[in-house]
Amino acid sequence: MSQAKSNRWVVEPAAWPPVRSAQLNPISNIHALRIAYIETPRLEALLKVSPSTVLGIVCHDRSPGQPHGLGAYPVVCLDIPQFNGPPLAEVWTSTLPVTYHQAEGIHCAMNDEVLFGALQVEEIPGALLDSVTYTAYQRLLVQARALGYPHLLRVWNYFPHINRESDGLERYQRFCAGRYQALAEGLSDFPRTLPAGTAVGTMSGPLKIHFLAARQPGTHVENPRQVSAYEYPRVYGPRSPSFARATLRLSISGSHLLIAGTASVVGHVSEHIGEPHKQTLEIIHNLNALITHTEQFHGITRGQWYGQALFKIYIRHPEHFATVRDILKEQLPSHTQVLYLQGEMCRSELLLEVEGILGQEKTIDVSQTVSPTRVRLRQPLVFQHEPDSFKRA
Repeated sequence: MSQAKSNRWVVEPAAWPPVRSAQLNPISNIHALRIAYIETPRLEALLKVSPSTVLGIVCHDRSPGQPHGLGAYPVVCLDIPQFNGPPLAEVWTSTLPVTYHQAEGIHCAMNDEVLFGALQVEEIPGALLDSVTYTAYQRLLVQARALGYPHLLRVWNYFPHINRESDGLERYQRFCAGRYQALAEGLSDFPRTLPAGTAVGTMSGPLKIHFLAARQPGTHVENPRQVSAYEYPRVYGPRSPSFARATLRLSISGSHLLIAGTASVVGHVSEHIGEPHKQTLEIIHNLNALITHTEQFHGITRGQWYGQALFKIYIRHPEHFATVRDILKEQLPSHTQVLYLQGEMCRSELLLEVEGILGQEKTIDVSQTVSPTRVRLRQPLVFQHEPDSFKRA
């Protein structure tokens, strides 16, 4: 691959495709949330310019350039190495006024529409992960509701040794049991109101959770190619994983599709064991099915996703990075921001998973704009399960 072609995958905010030749509706300049991957060495200087617009920062890997104590906003630091390029931080901002709150170990940033929150809970000796997780989620739900943001949209969960056995169960199964209990008790209309979710194994650290909640509910989306995670059979654990495949958040300036961690799972079965190439292609099909389903059944106009498109790829084994990267270079839209991280998946046979955030912005006169790149992933040439022929198990 030529150097010129490979440069399109350098993750830089300046590479986002601008919306040119368009008179934007004034409300389009009002953003409850925006997300970008920023080079860590540039982060401190950027934050000094407008610190009051920051909702939160997520840092990956433990490196000397990692920011500390930059402001009042939540900062999540994960021990999860980055594969490619300069160190990147995930920065959440808003053009709405932001206020900050900290209580019960939960650090929150809020505007009139959404809340970004973060917490961590240590696993004390003798405590099982299900009880630790239950306590964390219980506190999370109480605080979000008390602050006026009762609707969970998206939750990220990180903890070490995700596949290790703990008192007869995998640690991921214990995590699922604690999460299930807290959400079943604390969410109205459970499980239909479950948020999109990610659970990834880190190199070290306590249980770390960050989340997005809102004053108004989002639309939780399932994938027609997959059994809903909360309907998995008991073979995967005593309590099913409690998350939606995606959450669609509509706002005055557009919408966001918050895509959960997506793996090579069809129905509820892991596919292509030991084959990172085929698992990657299967994930592409799952993402296509999810995006198409959202557009067709949840009020999103085809092809109107703009440059706000970020994907985060977790890869179990470093030796698979080049294979996965090369496939995704051909499959993801050219303007996409991509971050590759080393992490462990919820099932030991899964070699990678992909999560994403797609943004759709509104303009006054779309006909006057430069046609945006569609966020539609190219279909792989080889595939065993066609989306429209798939039946739930």
